[in-house]
Amino acid sequence: MMFRFLLVLLFLPSFTFAEPLRVISLSPHTTELAFEAGLGDNLIAVSAHSDYPPAALKLEQVANYRGINIERVVTLKPDLVLAWKGGNPDKELAKLERLGIEVFYSNPHSLYDAADNIEKLGEWSENPALAKARADGVREELASIEAAQAGKSKVSYFYQLSESPLLTNNGDHWPQPLFSLCGGENIFAESAAPYPQVSMEQIVVRKPLAIFYPADREKPMAGWQKWQDFIPAVKNSAIFAITGDWLNRPTPRALKAVRQICLAMDKVRGDLDH
Repeated sequence: MMFRFLLVLLFLPSFTFAEPLRVISLSPHTTELAFEAGLGDNLIAVSAHSDYPPAALKLEQVANYRGINIERVVTLKPDLVLAWKGGNPDKELAKLERLGIEVFYSNPHSLYDAADNIEKLGEWSENPALAKARADGVREELASIEAAQAGKSKVSYFYQLSESPLLTNNGDHWPQPLFSLCGGENIFAESAAPYPQVSMEQIVVRKPLAIFYPADREKPMAGWQKWQDFIPAVKNSAIFAITGDWLNRPTPRALKAVRQICLAMDKVRGDLDH
C-alpha cells in the first residue's frame, strides 16, 4: 500500500504542474477567435491591431502588415501559432512549420467558416464544449438571419473601403458575405481584382441603391452630393456607416455589422416602395 502511495506521489507533479499550452496569434481576427474558443489565457503574443478583447492589448506583438518576427516567435516557444492564410506571408509561415511549430490556418469566407474555426480551436482548449456552444450560437444566429431575409428583394450597393484611392471589394472577398446575408448585390462583384480601385464614373454607370462605408473613417467622400442626379443611393440619402471593426473582421462580432446592414437594406426597400 505504501509503495502505491509513493508511486502516485512520484507521478502527481507531472500532472499538477503541466505547462499550459502556449499560443501565438498572427492576425487580429485569429486573436478574437482564440478568445472565443477559450484560448485567451493561453495567448503569449499577438499581432499588431489585436485590440479586442481589451485583454489582447496587454500582450506582446510579434507580427504586423510587414511580416512576422520569426526570431521572436521561435524564442517564445509556442505550441501553436494561429495564422491568417492569405494575410500572413506564406514563406514565413512555411519557415515556422519547418522549425517544427504547429500552425493553424484561418481564412474564413463566411461566418459559418468562422464558427468552424472556433470549434476547431476549441479542441486545444481546456473546455472544448464551451467553444462548440459558442460556435453553435453563431450558426443559429446566421440561420435566423437567413430565414428572416428569405424572399426579400435584392439591393445593389457600393462599399467604399477607402476614399483615396477609392477602393472596394469584389464578390469573392470579405466583407462580401455579410452584405450577401442581407440581400446585397455588390456592383463590383465581377471585378478580377480582390480589392479594385474604381472611379466615380464606374459607380455612376452601375447606379447603386445603397452606399456603405466603415464608420471609423472620418466621413464618406464629400463629393458624393454632386452626383445625386446620377446615383440613386445619393439621391435617396441611402449612405450608411457600418462599424469598421465589426465589418472587417471575420469573427462573431461581425454579426453586429450584419444587423446594421440588414436594417439599412430594409430601409432602402421601404423607401423604394413609397
